[in-house]
Amino acid sequence: MATAAKQLDAVFGALADPTRRAILARLTGGDATVGELAAPFRVSQPAISRHLKVLERAGLISRTRRATARLSHLRAEPLREATVWLAGYRDFWEESYGRLDELLATLQERETEEQTGRKRPRRRPRPQGGRTS
Repeated sequence: MATAAKQLDAVFGALADPTRRAILARLTGGDATVGELAAPFRVSQPAISRHLKVLERAGLISRTRRATARLSHLRAEPLREATVWLAGYRDFWEESYGRLDELLATLQERETEEQTGRKRPRRRPRPQGGRTS
């Protein structure tokens, strides 16, 4: 379990930098050399190489040699693991949105009652679990 937590820390640490996220996005189109990855940025190739080392340690890329070129290749499995971890919080947010929807409906009903001077029939509370989409 500690290894999985360290891996997750490394993935989120790597994703924290916009340059590294852009590099990963570029690699979705296929393998690339350091020079190709550095081209859109105003940083040196050694700086890009340091970013690549961070991505490699996080398991997000692998690097191979082809003749004189060193190619970087996207490895998406750690991203899937991070997505699974984040999905664990989805139920929490869905329930929070459901409670917020109920509060908003109650406030709107009160406002309508105050404006018209009459009460509307109360809505039935929605079951817990909130939204489905």
